[in-house]
Amino acid sequence: MTRRFWIGSLLVIACLVGFSAAQTSSEPAAAAPSRVQPPSATATARELEKSADELRQEKLYLDAIDYYREALKRSRANLAVLHNKIGITQLQMGRYPEAKKSFERAIKSDKNYPDARNNLGVIHYIQKKYGRAIKEYRKAIALREDSASFHSNLGTAYFARKEFEKAAAEYQRALDLDPDVFEHRSLAGVSAQMSSPEDRAYYNFVLARMYAKAGNLDRALNYLRKAMEEGYKEIGKVYEENEFAGLRKDPRFSELMASKPLAIPQ
Repeated sequence: MTRRFWIGSLLVIACLVGFSAAQTSSEPAAAAPSRVQPPSATATARELEKSADELRQEKLYLDAIDYYREALKRSRANLAVLHNKIGITQLQMGRYPEAKKSFERAIKSDKNYPDARNNLGVIHYIQKKYGRAIKEYRKAIALREDSASFHSNLGTAYFARKEFEKAAAEYQRALDLDPDVFEHRSLAGVSAQMSSPEDRAYYNFVLARMYAKAGNLDRALNYLRKAMEEGYKEIGKVYEENEFAGLRKDPRFSELMASKPLAIPQ
């Protein structure tokens, strides 16, 4: 298998699911200083969970965990979801062993909860236990096959093991399910850095190819420009590969190739 399909050791992204939040970086987030009152003695479990969601959005992570745990004490249902949310909060704080235990508790509460399976896979992925990550991602997909983020995550784990054809298949499935999957990176995620400028350039070229094949010429041109700016050395393939046939007919393609964007210094 050559570099034609996908980036060799590139780790693109691992996406968390099950919590409405913006994407995060791979660096643990610092918790904001607390200014929050203790959970109300009269609040319902659902009210506490909602408050915890808001605290987590404000990066008041320790307070959010306190509220989630109090919600657990007052709830006889929704336990898997609450454990999963605690795990996500702990993961964003960089407390990976604690997050792992929370995701395992979520699975123990509901072994058919796909979000927790996926998120446990993220923990294994971060810890470079790629075989275990693949196992959990595949379990998550078995429970919810139509999740683009699950397939995207599985693809990243295959990348790490240099199983490029399998990675390509999972990324294509993710794109089929969600044409925006590479734009918004799911609701919450842990970004991993690409290993080299060459990898970034090739990755952008691959996305350009995928979007061109799908007929999304705007995004194809955008990623093609990025590949050129990153100094992709085999840019001439756009004149040879069938996936770019439609793009080659677009006047903007000719303009882009003629402009030859300079590679951005690293």
